[in-house]
Amino acid sequence: MDMRINDLLTALSEPTRLRALQIIWDGDEHCVCELMDRLGATQSRMSRHMARLKVAGLLTDRRDAQWVRYRRNPDLPVATVAIVDAILAALPVPAPAQCQKKAA
Repeated sequence: MDMRINDLLTALSEPTRLRALQIIWDGDEHCVCELMDRLGATQSRMSRHMARLKVAGLLTDRRDAQWVRYRRNPDLPVATVAIVDAILAALPVPAPAQCQKKAA
């Protein structure tokens, strides 16, 4: 099996990562705080999951002060997009939410 396919399937096999990817797959940027809130995950757990999705090449990130924002990798191969699209199409649609920055 091609190693990239193996990495992709491994990344998609964990429920929290799959749900996070479902949120991020809309093409917008999503902050870790939003993912934590929507998925009920701790910051450390969410960071580990996001790192795994980045290793698989599915996400890119951008630091914005103390926030980290994730988005779908715009340079994904068409075949990878098709695989992820098919898997996500089988899942229920996640509820929308917005990241709230806390006032200092």
